[in-house]
Order: sequence, then structure tokens, then C-alpha cells
Amino acid sequence: MNTTMKLWKFILVSLILVSCSTEESFAQEPENLRQEVIVENLVFKVWYNEIYEQPMKLVYTSTNRVKNVDRGSMNFHKVNGYHTSDNADYKYNIYDKGHLAPAATYSDNMDNLKTTFSFLNCALQNQYLNRGEWRLLEEQERRWDDSENLTITVNLVFGENHIVLPTGGHIPTDMIKHIYFENQSNWRCFEFENVKPTKGWEEHEVNHSH
Repeated sequence: MNTTMKLWKFILVSLILVSCSTEESFAQEPENLRQEVIVENLVFKVWYNEIYEQPMKLVYTSTNRVKNVDRGSMNFHKVNGYHTSDNADYKYNIYDKGHLAPAATYSDNMDNLKTTFSFLNCALQNQYLNRGEWRLLEEQERRWDDSENLTITVNLVFGENHIVLPTGGHIPTDMIKHIYFENQSNWRCFEFENVKPTKGWEEHEVNHSH
């Protein structure tokens, strides 16, 4: 009887230690992560925080590109040499893999489209925001670019008490778009909390300070 009890105690302690070890592995950050790494390609320029596993700032253009390809079932991919979020960060929660440079804006060729599906171009975005007012603003950008080229800067804000997922991803509290109209030499700015929107994208416009 004593031998059996000792065996069960050993198993129980072992399970607890494994559980604690697993939790610590989620919380621990890999070594040598960069607070800021700048990556530029033919689609976007991004200032990426490897510690947060999120972009901090990204710039892209909207220039009335002709749509030639479809995204189909294209999936996000990691880029060698950079520590980013991954599929695990987006499971079992309300956050979408939110494009910052929109896929539809770069559907002129397959290379550009694939580049938008990099995790470097991906933020933990509330699903209702991503599929709602944020998407509608992206569609409006493509209507605006019928008459002039746009340069769009997206800033992600991480408030003091922002959420950190067990998988390591940090969730932005706010997402801000600064849109520059080249012909007019004019800026417009739209600020969204990273929550389910309660008003249209037009009502998210704020005074631009650049």
C-alpha cells in the first residue's frame, strides 16, 4: 500500500512540474530579440518589435493597381531571420490575422499578394474590427486611389495594460491610419480602438498631427 501511494505521489509531483515548466516556456521570451527591426520590400516597409511579436509601424501605398490574381486559400507565412507571431497566437480567441498592407490592394500579381501574407504584415486585430470598419476603410482607400496615389502609415499602440497572450503575442490597444493624398498634399487620420466598433469608419477620423 505504501509503495502504491509513493508511486502516485511521484506521478502527481511529476505532472505538476511538467505543467509549471510548460507555463514558464510560454512566458519566457527567446534570447536576442530585437525591440525594433526594419524590413523593407516591394510592398511595405515595417518597423517590427520581435519582443511583442507585432509590427509597431508599417507604410504602404495605394495606387490603383489592376486586380489580376485572387487570394484563394492563401495562408500567412513566417519570414526567415525574424521572430514574429505565428498561427498559435490566433487560435481560440477573438483576434484575426489582420493585414496592415491589404491583400486586395496588392492583388496585381502573385508575388505582391504573397508578400502581404507575411506575418511581418500581420497584427492581432479584433475580428469585428478587421472584418468591419477597418475593411470598409481599406475599400474606401481603393476608391480614393482611382484619382490619386495614397501613402498610408499604420501605427499600432500598446497601452500600459495591454494584453499579452500565453503564446507570447502582445495585443495592440489601438490602431491608427495616417493617409497622405499626393495630389492634394493633404493628410487624413483615422484612429480605432482594437475592439468591436460601435460606429462607422468615418466617425473614427481625428485631426492629423504630423
